Amino acid sequence: MSNFAERHVRLFKNGRNQAIRIPREFELPGDEAIMHKEGDRIIIEPLQKKSLLSLLSTWAPSDEEFPDIDQGLSPLDDVEL
Repeated sequence: MSNFAERHVRLFKNGRNQAIRIPREFELPGDEAIMHKEGDRIIIEPLQKKSLLSLLSTWAPSDEEFPDIDQGLSPLDDVEL
């Protein structure tokens, strides 16, 4: 057995689902989690939302040229306000 904290809890039915109350000392951050099963164990982990920067860092660099969005526009010096 591991040295993690343990707590005896009761299972109950919530409609057609089996449920468990998570004690405060095991509370997860956020409002979503990932659940998976390993043998007889159910693992519940907080959903780590990625920031835009961490998502972009996973993308491979692109060799594609960006279009010239200024093409056909008057130079800024020629714009009258």
